[in-house]
Amino acid sequence: MSATIALVDDDRNILTSVSIALQAEGFTTRVYSDGETALKSLIDNPPDLAVLDIKMPQMDGLELLRRLREKAAIPVIFLTSKDDELDEALGLAMGADDYIAKPFSQRLLIARIRAILRRTEHASPALAGQPNEPVALPIERGRLTMDPQRHRVTWAGAPVTLTVTEFLILETLAQRPGIVKTRNQLMDAAYHDDIYVDDRTIDSHIKRVRRKFKQADPEFDAIETLYGAGYRFADD
Repeated sequence: MSATIALVDDDRNILTSVSIALQAEGFTTRVYSDGETALKSLIDNPPDLAVLDIKMPQMDGLELLRRLREKAAIPVIFLTSKDDELDEALGLAMGADDYIAKPFSQRLLIARIRAILRRTEHASPALAGQPNEPVALPIERGRLTMDPQRHRVTWAGAPVTLTVTEFLILETLAQRPGIVKTRNQLMDAAYHDDIYVDDRTIDSHIKRVRRKFKQADPEFDAIETLYGAGYRFADD
């Protein structure tokens, strides 16, 4: 079954051209020209991934993502303008999985979509029991429990909802408590296919993960920063 990609952009030329390109690659597409219309559809009938433009009238991409994250954990790629560094940082802090600056190559967008979908499949219960697929065992580290097959995370029994990228970064840290992981190592764990992201992207994801755990436990401090080195999960 082909993956379904939702495209939300007020530029109909982009919607048409990207939709055609994705369909040529075997994807099913759904297109929306405004955030308000897209929101209900994305919640009621979630796609496999959503591509959201940030700059839209009425409800922009940031507000759409904020409201979407209250109901669903759909992987999201943001489309941003080249000069909108603040919007990029806000988008990542709010839980976007990736971003691409306009004007963009459709080939690059398709590569990013495929990479995120593969990461989603890695965390999907559908993989359990498939031939030649290693079964990822649950991870228990103190009050943290991670179930990769079900993409479930709890802290002291309280559920914590993570995006695919956030899950993979935390999984990499939790697999070896006390061991420092550089930003490059975390990039390699969360982003495949030689896709480049900068240090700020990883830092934004870490901040987002910490914020989510602090909502479950205000005293959460299990992810430690080693300045100049990287991050580690506390070795209790």
